[in-house]
Amino acid sequence: MLFDFDGPICRLFAGHLAEDVAKDLVEWLARQGLKGLLTEAERKHPDPMAVLHAVNLRHPGSDLVTELEERLTQQELKAVDSAMPTAFADPVIRTWSAVGARLAIATNNSARTATGYLAQRGLAGCFTPHVYGRTQDLEHLKPHPHCLNQALNAMGAAPSAALMIGDAPSDLYAAQRAGVPFLGYARNGDKEQELRKAGAKDVVGSLEPVLRVLRGQA
Repeated sequence: MLFDFDGPICRLFAGHLAEDVAKDLVEWLARQGLKGLLTEAERKHPDPMAVLHAVNLRHPGSDLVTELEERLTQQELKAVDSAMPTAFADPVIRTWSAVGARLAIATNNSARTATGYLAQRGLAGCFTPHVYGRTQDLEHLKPHPHCLNQALNAMGAAPSAALMIGDAPSDLYAAQRAGVPFLGYARNGDKEQELRKAGAKDVVGSLEPVLRVLRGQA
């Protein structure tokens, strides 16, 4: 079982808003005298990952990207305390683990962030040591299948015998490229439409039916 982190397991930026994090990154760049590195649209983008991608596009693999990535990681770690657990995610994880499934996280967030959240929820033992997240090589972020392949190789799992649960087209594309079946999680209609448009065939609006299946109640 491969889980994306922010979405299927929790809403990481439920309290510490992603828009504020993106603004912090833009302001930090401005303090470095690099405001002109971003377009006006990029400076106003609500997704901090978009800011990081924009800088990496212009200065790939640079010390600047390394510093910005670490700043984003620190903001993610700050967000852990106010993250909102996805409904039914905890019991789904515990039940899957209890029946012997091997679980892994494959995320574009920092592995430190995912590990910190799992520890707070008492779920770290369900995944340890299989938490694979963002590295300084941003070319390996999903939709690249790198983190999925890391998880599969570490667990000795055949792609066709695994399942990826994600909430974004990038999760779907990464799963397809890794040869892993995909289940979409959409917390609202817009998310579902986005996944369907990307080609996802199986999408749930809640993890409750997954839990029912696991508990033999379907």
